[in-house]
Amino acid sequence: MEKFWLESYPEQVPAQIDADRYASLVEMFDDSVRRFGDRPAFANMGATLTFRELDALSRRFAAFLQSRLGLDKGDRFAIMLPNLLQYPVALFGALRAGLVVVNVNPLYTPRELRHQLNDSGTSAVLILENFAHVLEECLADTPVRSVVTTRMGDLLPFPKSAIVNLVVKYVKQLVPAFHIQGAIRFTDALSEGASASLRPVTLGHEDLAFLQYTGGTTGVAKGAMLSHGNVVANVEQSTAWMGPFLVTGEEVVITALPLYHIFALTANCFSFVKIGGLNYLITNPRDMPGFVRELRKVRFTGITGVNTLFNGLLHASGFADLDFSALKISIGGGMAVQAAVARRWHEVTGTTLLEAYGLTETSPTVCANPFDLEGFNGSIGLPVSSTECCIKSDEGEVLEIGGTGELCVRGPQVMKGYWQRPDETRACMDADGWFHTGDVARFDERGFVYLIDRKKDMILVSGFNVYPSEIEEVVSSHPDVLEVGAIGVPDERTGEAVKIVVVKRNPGLTRESLDAHCRANLTAYKCPRHVEFTSELPKSNVGKILRRELRETYG
Repeated sequence: MEKFWLESYPEQVPAQIDADRYASLVEMFDDSVRRFGDRPAFANMGATLTFRELDALSRRFAAFLQSRLGLDKGDRFAIMLPNLLQYPVALFGALRAGLVVVNVNPLYTPRELRHQLNDSGTSAVLILENFAHVLEECLADTPVRSVVTTRMGDLLPFPKSAIVNLVVKYVKQLVPAFHIQGAIRFTDALSEGASASLRPVTLGHEDLAFLQYTGGTTGVAKGAMLSHGNVVANVEQSTAWMGPFLVTGEEVVITALPLYHIFALTANCFSFVKIGGLNYLITNPRDMPGFVRELRKVRFTGITGVNTLFNGLLHASGFADLDFSALKISIGGGMAVQAAVARRWHEVTGTTLLEAYGLTETSPTVCANPFDLEGFNGSIGLPVSSTECCIKSDEGEVLEIGGTGELCVRGPQVMKGYWQRPDETRACMDADGWFHTGDVARFDERGFVYLIDRKKDMILVSGFNVYPSEIEEVVSSHPDVLEVGAIGVPDERTGEAVKIVVVKRNPGLTRESLDAHCRANLTAYKCPRHVEFTSELPKSNVGKILRRELRETYG
């Protein structure tokens, strides 16, 4: 197909990337270690790991995974951590051992965690002690054989490491009691790995790197199979897009989105590792005063986030007084960037808040706005290098420029499919290799893509996918609920929020009872913020809840 959007590319951004430049993410990382050895790679809580130090620690962890845990190429290894230095050590260690990384949200409830560990067939888990009590509750019902636990300060220099761990556990009391038989401490794992030999593992483009969980378009979370080739290609696409505007070996990016999220994983972690940049990790971006204090310590050149994060910073005391003279790029993704937030961001920082678009299934970047864009334009940008996009009608016809239909994507970053779900894979990937995103969009004459609406019923809360069927399943399990429908409603803080419309089984059912039930079974961002009771839900003649009518009536 004709890539008419190429004429809108900035100078020096190539139409095609070399997807074969690296055989794997490990080869890419090894190249960065050789090129940038003594430069800082990751910083967090006042400590820094250079590329060479990260190389040594990840080798130790990989050797431990092979020798002590007996993990082989293709085994699944879950990482359940917030943004700490332990994350990149474990990530590159697992990839070096040839394992498939299963990223897990550390705020998951036992029900959510049980599903992901079982569905993925995870053999071993690395988890922050703060969340180990959740794993303990469901561990016996999973295939997990080995557990490694870590504490918040484990990779900080002594005595700060000891002080942080004591404060977190005994002063702030952030570590609920747990007991996991045979659990191994992360620090012990690194010690054991130092005396073990790392067996080299041959990796290629077809080998899986991640089972990255998403709801796709409907239902329960499923694993998008992202190969080394998929992610390497998207890193090449991202760095080709940024290349003319950044200086190799000199950039500092603020990484506040969790690395277990595909956006931060590729756009921050891997992309800035490739160009020798520093990922400055923010462990708790919800603590806005603490976040601003961290920003005051570093001369950062880039920041990524979702609309709610940028909006939160703009309203945080002291943010407007920071030094933004080094800031080159600000990228918003995961959810729509609001024009008011983008306008205010430019006023405060002097940089344009650039919107990009991607999905878990596309590793994630599909479209991005050019970095030389002079002002916010409301689009999700242009298809990135080596990417084809088209707009299709419901009948599968490719529409002309300006036509509104489903956005479809084809390129080397598109997943291999959903883990053990061939039917769902076929439902979203057609015979010509197009991935159907479920998003309704249009092209303008310059090749910029504008999202119109979502074709499916997914709710987007602060950049995270929330699926109505999951919410409805949990709420309907409450003994006093007869029926429930879940929808998304606009929210100034999170973009959208979950609203449930409930038909009572027991007239005594209260909002408080529903809130407690949801908190026990759903991650916080999935919990309904709005509850409305009704006598009946709108349904079709076969009893299916009519979500469109639900939104029109209660949205």
